[in-house]
Amino acid sequence: MRTLEHFPDLVTMFFTRAREKGDKPFLWHKEDGRWVSLSWHDTAIKVASLATGLKAIGLEPGDRVMLVAENRPEWCISDLAIMAAGCITVPTYITNTERDHAHIIENSGAKAVIVSSAKLARTLLPAAIRADAAKIIIGIEDIRTSQGPLDFYSWGKLIADHATDPAELVITATREDTACIIYTSGTGGAPRGVMQHHGAILHNVDGCCTIISEDFGWEDEVFLSFLPLSHAYEHSGGQHFPIGLGAEIYYAEGLDKLASNIEEVRPTIMVVVPRLFEVLRTRISKAIEKQGKFSTYLLNRSQQIGAREYERKLRLIDQPMNLFLKATLKPKIQQRFGGRMKAMVSGGAPLTPEVGIFFQSLGLTFLQGYGQTEAAPVISCNRPSVGLRMDTVGPPLKNTEVRIAEDGEILVRGELVMHGYWRNDAETARVLKDGWLHTGDIGLIDDKGRIKITDRKKDIIVNDKGDNVAPQKVEGMLTLQPEIVQAMIYGDRKPYMVAVLVPDPEWTKEWCAANGDACDFARLEQNSEYRTAIGAAVERVNRDLSVVERVRRFILADEPFAIENEQLTPSLKIRRHVLKAAYGPRLDALYKG
Repeated sequence: MRTLEHFPDLVTMFFTRAREKGDKPFLWHKEDGRWVSLSWHDTAIKVASLATGLKAIGLEPGDRVMLVAENRPEWCISDLAIMAAGCITVPTYITNTERDHAHIIENSGAKAVIVSSAKLARTLLPAAIRADAAKIIIGIEDIRTSQGPLDFYSWGKLIADHATDPAELVITATREDTACIIYTSGTGGAPRGVMQHHGAILHNVDGCCTIISEDFGWEDEVFLSFLPLSHAYEHSGGQHFPIGLGAEIYYAEGLDKLASNIEEVRPTIMVVVPRLFEVLRTRISKAIEKQGKFSTYLLNRSQQIGAREYERKLRLIDQPMNLFLKATLKPKIQQRFGGRMKAMVSGGAPLTPEVGIFFQSLGLTFLQGYGQTEAAPVISCNRPSVGLRMDTVGPPLKNTEVRIAEDGEILVRGELVMHGYWRNDAETARVLKDGWLHTGDIGLIDDKGRIKITDRKKDIIVNDKGDNVAPQKVEGMLTLQPEIVQAMIYGDRKPYMVAVLVPDPEWTKEWCAANGDACDFARLEQNSEYRTAIGAAVERVNRDLSVVERVRRFILADEPFAIENEQLTPSLKIRRHVLKAAYGPRLDALYKG
């Protein structure tokens, strides 16, 4: 059994692995239709050279550097180089709006931005021009610009002009130093910067490496990276965890080519979100059904037997069919996942247990984890040695304390817990008390030490891809429109946001007068022109929202939210559980059309 060494910082871990691996392949990407690799040695030289280049253009220890790029080798190199220069990485979603970029630039005080392409620069540069910070722009690709207050540099030229032997680089970071600031939505709406220190991420890497080593065997691992690296889950689980293992990382071409990439790359570990499993489950089921009745019969039998096996109720009469499935159906499914998959790890959002059992029944080991950006982000993960239960998120990682507060809230303590929110002492004090992270999730710990989440205390929507959406922010923007007086958005575990809206009565009267309508609300609800007018208000709001926050569809409420119908609290806050009970089925129906 291998154990992870005690590293002082993330960059030292990388350079250590690079010395061990030498000319072996590390980072892979598709170029002209074929996979091309960059060795550990060559990556280390690029990291050291870029770090020297960043210092040469004026960046100093503690400076923040935004990183706006797709998943690609340059992302990993840039992240490591920023930290190697003593700076702090600020990962940013490529889907961010100009306003999102402006908030992060101003709040983080970023001195520089590394951006991958002219396309991504289009929303970034206007924000940088208006900001007091981020006057240094480093383009991975060529970024053509007009004159302005920004200083532009070429990523490649910085590396070429400052060639550095990794052995010459002096790394000063400690486990206590901030490695990155990852912005995540808070209940107040404005994204908060979570300060993840080197030790927090190293704690995660150590815990995850321990699971692989003890439960599966630590060998030559291969990862396929496709979740956004700006998300804490992929940043730790899809980049630093593989580095700790000394694994190869392939960068997927995109969700549309993910299935073919899996077959080509043949990963041993995949870090994924529940939504992907739901999509793959549907595709696999439909593909098998097209093969005819017998194949469909085998799939159904695998699910029946798998469910009994999961519940430890497998019958002797099931054994012949189980052996037949292991020789016929299961190898074909496993081959679609490359044929050497050790484990698929689901995190970032809650998983429906039936989905996990579906894949387990087909012979694929499925682990559900749990975490928060504030915990770097992995807190716990299922593992076979403890017993896999799809209604739990497994036991805490190594050296992680978890306890349940009197009100049922899950509290976490250990090196993985953030030092706080960047420039936000009030929010830091609210969630960090006596060293314990108050997760805002309600749960319990079973007799095997596995955490089971039963409810969420905090008002954050987590979509099916693991993105956080602060409902108050979006609802507040909707109700600022003259057409809308009240709103509740909805989208937990869903692919996008929908809403229930209460039209403003005064605006409605004016609309009716202008359109010659008698203002019968029951009839207005079916009036396409009326709905279009309200839809225009929603679209105005959407223009100022990020992709994950946008409201795609809506229904109109039967009546205003009020204290009398228990849809408002006495302090006039909406009661989400009451509204979900009243409108949940209709809101769910919006995802079916």
